[in-house]
Amino acid sequence: MNNSSPAAPYTTSSWSVSDDSLRRYVFFASESCIQELLSASDSNRDWNGNGNGNDGWKVLAFEEGVEIAKRRSGSESFHAFRSRWLLKSVSPEQFITVANAIDAAKQWDSDLVEARYIKDLDENLSIIRLRYGENAKPLFRNREFIVYERRETMDDGTLVVAIASLPKEIAAGLHPKQNNSIRGLLLQSGWVVEKLDDDDDSCLITYVVQLDPAGWLPKFFVNRFNTKLVMIIENLWKQAQAHPSLINHQTG
Repeated sequence: MNNSSPAAPYTTSSWSVSDDSLRRYVFFASESCIQELLSASDSNRDWNGNGNGNDGWKVLAFEEGVEIAKRRSGSESFHAFRSRWLLKSVSPEQFITVANAIDAAKQWDSDLVEARYIKDLDENLSIIRLRYGENAKPLFRNREFIVYERRETMDDGTLVVAIASLPKEIAAGLHPKQNNSIRGLLLQSGWVVEKLDDDDDSCLITYVVQLDPAGWLPKFFVNRFNTKLVMIIENLWKQAQAHPSLINHQTG
């Protein structure tokens, strides 16, 4: 007689944390993300296609005023990608209305079937769920992401939006993963919007993305596709110009 029982299906352990503990954790974790973004946006360097320096960023292209660069981040297998663009006729206050996780996710792939704020932890700190359908591109097909979004204004007026995935155990406690979905990781990512000293209606935009979609995708394919994710500033610029009164927390 066989007394062996069927193997239990693999499940991700989940942690149940209070809102206060979650708020403290995200504020702590997002500090390093904010500093990484500010470092990537360092506008004191020549950024018009000659931005290669000793900080690890390598410029890949400079076309129509947009600089695209990449950097290998520590032990991570996936490169971080950065785009920078000097925007005319759009103020930092205008652009920041579309510099958020949801509007960026819409630009990544049109088959975004769910994008919503699932928890507000503070005035400038939220938890968001992004889910793509089966008709999305391979990088996003049936992927979902549970991310935090923190918005801060620095002492010099620079606006920063830090976005990154929560640890999988905390994410599972907040929102269990659907059986047919793959939970990807958005690593340290986000926006820096800098006002130019001599022009109230122009700003320097820096956008950084580092994405691990999880699943069985070759790393070279992911890194190649990640390059395209940072090339969305122009679309968001047009959106900001067309809808100057947009406010945050839109769910689309």
